[in-house]
Amino acid sequence: MAQTTKNNYYYGLGRRKSATARVRLTTGKGEVTINGKPAQEYFSGSKYLLSKLNEPFVVVDLVNKLNISAKVSGGGHDGQIEAIRLGIAKGLVAFKPELKSTLKRADLLGRDPREKERKKFGLRGARKQRQFTKR
Repeated sequence: MAQTTKNNYYYGLGRRKSATARVRLTTGKGEVTINGKPAQEYFSGSKYLLSKLNEPFVVVDLVNKLNISAKVSGGGHDGQIEAIRLGIAKGLVAFKPELKSTLKRADLLGRDPREKERKKFGLRGARKQRQFTKR
């Protein structure tokens, strides 16, 4: 799950739909870097997405005390934000295990298991069929 290493960072892995985020938390001033870019630049200044990103820190009252470095792949912006948020929450548990119950109560440690259903042969999509004609 979440681990700590001798390099003085706390690691958390988050997933949502087809997005995967590898998150590292280090002590600092609250700088957020996603795939080598600042978060405002990566998510093109969307205040809604950036507020979702800070949610775990607001719940445990650690705003602007840890730096975030995340590598994200797959999915769209919303799925990526959810994956990063889960990774941050897992990293916070590695940082301070006593925060686990608080984050769990705020529904930040649960993974959303909904994935896209695969297309089946003979159908147009996962479940959509051709129109049925009786005569």
